[in-house]
Amino acid sequence: MDRRQFLLAGSSFAAAASFAGAASAQSVPARVGYIPIVGTAPFFVANGEGWLKQGGIDVAVTVFESGPNMIQALASGTIDVYVAGVAPLAVARSRGVDIRVVASTAIGENVVVSAPSLTKFFTPGTGAAAAFKAFRAANGKAARLATQPAGSVPNTTLQYWLWEVAKVDKADVEIVPMGIDATQQAILANAVDGGSVREPALTIIQTRNPQIKLIAGGEEVFPGQPGTVVAVSGVFAGKNPQAVQNLVSGLVKAAALIKAEPGKAAPHVGAALGKGIVDPELIQKALVSPASRFEIDPRKIIEPSRAMQAYQVKLGSLEKELPFDGLFETQYYERAVKTGG
Repeated sequence: MDRRQFLLAGSSFAAAASFAGAASAQSVPARVGYIPIVGTAPFFVANGEGWLKQGGIDVAVTVFESGPNMIQALASGTIDVYVAGVAPLAVARSRGVDIRVVASTAIGENVVVSAPSLTKFFTPGTGAAAAFKAFRAANGKAARLATQPAGSVPNTTLQYWLWEVAKVDKADVEIVPMGIDATQQAILANAVDGGSVREPALTIIQTRNPQIKLIAGGEEVFPGQPGTVVAVSGVFAGKNPQAVQNLVSGLVKAAALIKAEPGKAAPHVGAALGKGIVDPELIQKALVSPASRFEIDPRKIIEPSRAMQAYQVKLGSLEKELPFDGLFETQYYERAVKTGG
């Protein structure tokens, strides 16, 4: 072998082993459950760019309507990887489901919007509590706000904003639990008066009807709002630690790509969330929306997650605060950034 052949062979080997330990003889099957929101984008970008496959991970995905709906699948062992809101996971762990959060993907995702029926009451200088009170006075009924089921991040953060931040009278609002797609459609149809949404729903509904107004941003809704995470079952992590490492390393690379080249990332996200029917430009717009803040470091959401859990206890959606011992495993992220992915 001459020097040129040697260098070519060496570069080929380096490319094949771009993730440590990726050149395993057999791929690891990973059954992934996710909810269809832009907060999952780092996962789909990592998968779409081929980084997970290079890392020896063979992905099969199943869509769910909310994090709580995914817990049964975790408990029954029908999914290995959870890509959804953090709030239900401590509850799942307290019920004997061995699940570990290995990465965050997005923070500050949940925002509150008003449908046209409510928008007209949010006039300049009018606070949220006064707007809801005026709606009830004019309509003889409480404003109906759609969100996901009790115990989910959207439900918890919506209630936090209503009762703790905006100080809305509980008689002025009715919370209507429903799935993600149903929430989007209900707001567009004016079947409800507003609700809690995430991207790409925010961009979709405001594009279709500019009278739908953003009335509370993510940080206002819940300070430090934790959102979508990637968690793996204890069985999967125990059997496949290198696959978990390669997964997290892929997420770090994906978040950097979304920030640097959202146009390149958008097709991967659109294929997963829009099933090819959502305009790629709309997905790209959603990726750079104020409601899209991609953060992979799980350490940044531990304390906000504790605060959210404490509020769930106050709401009654959780009986008591649960220990976080063993729920967050940060070493995969720390290793990924130390070694450059």
